[in-house]
Amino acid sequence: MLKEARNLGDELIVILSSDTHNKKANAVPSAIRLQWIKDLKIADSARVGEENSFSQSLLKEKPDILALGYDQKIPDEETEALIKNLGIKVIRLPWFEGKEETLFPAP
Repeated sequence: MLKEARNLGDELIVILSSDTHNKKANAVPSAIRLQWIKDLKIADSARVGEENSFSQSLLKEKPDILALGYDQKIPDEETEALIKNLGIKVIRLPWFEGKEETLFPAP
């Protein structure tokens, strides 16, 4: 997915969900996930997102494109409005190339 996101523009900035928002049962701490992303050397920059507001992360970066993973969604109306106001194009990346749907529904 990151390679696909890399090909969408000139710069790839990866914003990871904070530990506050990552409620999965076997969630890996954000510091470890951040190091994994950095070790891949595919992103121009990577950081953990704001704990209280996804829209604040978008305001800091002001991307042209927001690439979401197959299981991600826009978290709230504030973020939806900001995306619209900033003219950010939202692209949902497939589970893997050629597989547009997953076995699991998006949360």
